[in-house]
Amino acid sequence: MTNQTILSIDQGTTSSRAFLLDRNLNIKGIGQNEFRQYYPKPGWVEHDAEEIWESTLKAIRDAITLAKVDPKQIAAIGITNQRETTILWDRKTGKAVYNAIVWQDRRTTERCQELKQKNEEMVRSKTGLVLDPYFSGTKIEWLLENIPGAKAKAENGELCFGTVDCFLLWRLTGGKVHATDATNASRTLLMNLKTLEWDEELLDLFHIPKSILPRIVPCAEKQGVTKGVQGLPDGIPIAGMAGDQQAALVGQACFEVGEAKCTYGTGSFILMNIGKEPKPSKHGLITTLAYQRGNEVAYAYEGSAFIAGAAVQWLRDGLKIIKHSSEVEVLAASVPDSHGVIFVPAFVGLGAPYWRADARGAMTGLTRGTTSAHIARATLEGIAFCQYDILEAMTHDVGKPLAILKGDGGAASNNLLMQFQSDILQVSISRPLIVETTALGAAFLAGLGVGIWKDWNEIRKSWKEEKHFTPHMSETEVKTRIKNWHSAIDKL
Repeated sequence: MTNQTILSIDQGTTSSRAFLLDRNLNIKGIGQNEFRQYYPKPGWVEHDAEEIWESTLKAIRDAITLAKVDPKQIAAIGITNQRETTILWDRKTGKAVYNAIVWQDRRTTERCQELKQKNEEMVRSKTGLVLDPYFSGTKIEWLLENIPGAKAKAENGELCFGTVDCFLLWRLTGGKVHATDATNASRTLLMNLKTLEWDEELLDLFHIPKSILPRIVPCAEKQGVTKGVQGLPDGIPIAGMAGDQQAALVGQACFEVGEAKCTYGTGSFILMNIGKEPKPSKHGLITTLAYQRGNEVAYAYEGSAFIAGAAVQWLRDGLKIIKHSSEVEVLAASVPDSHGVIFVPAFVGLGAPYWRADARGAMTGLTRGTTSAHIARATLEGIAFCQYDILEAMTHDVGKPLAILKGDGGAASNNLLMQFQSDILQVSISRPLIVETTALGAAFLAGLGVGIWKDWNEIRKSWKEEKHFTPHMSETEVKTRIKNWHSAIDKL
């Protein structure tokens, strides 16, 4: 195909981004726009769906302007997105009936605890997930129960549910396509992980009418074409969709069993390819869909820490000890260690392997000698310690140690964090040449969907390493650090 420019939309928790790149992975233009976060009550996190859409459109326009590319030359669009974030909108008007409830939101904690008493094993066996406010099912239920008129409209087929990928696809196609890809569907607590279909027993459990649900589709396949989108011509195929962490797994070319990546974004996420069968975890991880192309399906173990880069944003916006997030590495590196300070970044609970929705952030070891530099260093170390707990559980599940971990996402550019991560894991870290692997994965999927790349092997050949980190810390020091970290966890 002569036209090989791909538009990759990466709709994240704090900003919407758009990338224009060619088959050789030359990034021609990038657009990025932050949008507001809403915190109406403690533990509640919301977005305005219209602000998500407008920020996405602006990111697309900015990328096109920077690249100086004729939009008619775009061969395909790929979408990747913050997962689990839940939107309900009116089928006729396309307007959301309430703010999007973000994946970080904890308002359904009590409901999840109630459901766990009788349904935990059934839910886990069908979905690979745990009953936690993180996922979409109880968010949908809350919206239907608490937004006036929503339940009646849903039962009458007047409302649509979607995660952000689905909402963007709906808007990009002028309301013609209501579909979500299998990776995002696997995060809702509503899809059967083996059949890849909505499960009636789960829908009954959460009191959700099937009429509001989108069609489940593969990740690399033409889903629809643009229609009536400002700044884009009609007829561009939307041919790739995946949740952000699965897209990063694809972007890191983790196509073989046992290959793993960690994405350091707002939160941090380790995914390991486990092959064609959805094996259950015995150590607090979740089993999720890695990707689907046609009838080919791969599954993954996943461990999530809800807070990673968001902790650095807190240093910037909350404590105001840095003006820009990029300054944290220099500040942290100005001291040799954290001076005994340990920071547990559990602002919205602890994810895998603990799954403690009640936990909150804590800092221990403070003295009169503690400085902002020690706090900055403890923050970066806290992010890395969360990955230690996840990977420890993961290696127990797979029965063998990991040889190398591929790191990506915005915080992966922080050399101090990557070196400490390698030290504390006692595992090599490989950082790719293109750290924006989430957007890259969406581009790969869209390219597969329209034939720019023919298979996974062709994509693997495109992947290149930029920097390699190897452990330098002694085993004795690692054990001491881990012991102190777990002591801080025990105090929560």
